[in-house]
Amino acid sequence: MKFETTYKDNNYPIILKQNALAELKHYLKENEQNIVLIDQDVYRYHKDYIKEHLGQLDIKYLTIMSGEACKQLSYFESISEKLLSLNITRQSQLIAIGGGATGDFVGFLASTLLRGLDFIQIPTTLLAHDSAIGGKVGINASVGKNLIGAFHRPQAVIYDLKFLDTLPHVEVRSGYGEIYKHAILNGEAEQHKLMDVYPSIKELVQLEDIASFLKMGIETKLKIVVEDEFEGGVRKHLNLGHTFGHGLEYLTKIAHGEAVMIGILFQKVINKNKSLYDNCDSIFIFINYLKELGYPLNIINQADIELIFDYMKKDKKNIGQTIQMVLQTGESSFTIESVSKDEVIKAFSELKALIND
Repeated sequence: MKFETTYKDNNYPIILKQNALAELKHYLKENEQNIVLIDQDVYRYHKDYIKEHLGQLDIKYLTIMSGEACKQLSYFESISEKLLSLNITRQSQLIAIGGGATGDFVGFLASTLLRGLDFIQIPTTLLAHDSAIGGKVGINASVGKNLIGAFHRPQAVIYDLKFLDTLPHVEVRSGYGEIYKHAILNGEAEQHKLMDVYPSIKELVQLEDIASFLKMGIETKLKIVVEDEFEGGVRKHLNLGHTFGHGLEYLTKIAHGEAVMIGILFQKVINKNKSLYDNCDSIFIFINYLKELGYPLNIINQADIELIFDYMKKDKKNIGQTIQMVLQTGESSFTIESVSKDEVIKAFSELKALIND
């Protein structure tokens, strides 16, 4: 299947199918440098498949560090120098093959080198169906995640489902976290569909019918980012679960989507305490579901809420000294509200008690 963004201009295609990698040849620049930057682990697992589709094309390869490790300032400097040594021009094009971190990193390289190069996203994880869409790119700072970045649209997103075959369970859960977030944004019917198809980790790792749920996630995100590309309004709703989740991820090093799912659970407790939407019954149902899927809820017992709160204060979406969180006010309605330190600490204590019940 193929989607197209609907901005006023500079739109790009999104291809989602098995063996989509074969489509890359249609988006290469003629008589210019096309440089693939590929996650070293992805290259190791899929070397033969990649060579099968790309071996005859006039492109250069550069393997890069796997996962979040690539999103460091020092590594950004190192790879920038390597690319510049290849005598790239503003007509050169970068191609990211990897998960969300690879796409973030390569997209940020493209947004900054020579004041802007074109780039193509080729996501290889379930999680990257989210991060590859919308043009947000960036790297991490020593004090927090994604604090150095830009908005830079890709020329194309080529999502090859073949790459999902080798995902470990933790990466499946991580990607599912963002899929489930998109379902929440669409309402309870979408959540129930997911829970019916994937009632436990046994069914989830089979990834049956995953293309239809990826389509749902991509369409949900596209609708929002086209309306609010630069995160001035409704796009902030995509940060559901991320304010607490990013802090938990940064401090405990659990996978991004796993942290987001726990962040969604945390905001449900905040919702209940503010009498906005959730109640104890809905929270218990969600906790039991996360346990069936194997999410690492016990990490809460090891986490330091003071450190998490300090991290939450650094969130780039905050206003002044208040913490801004996406909270749910109805089945598919959301708001951005200020949350105090006392409210965070109280909700954290309740969450620990609930997951240990």
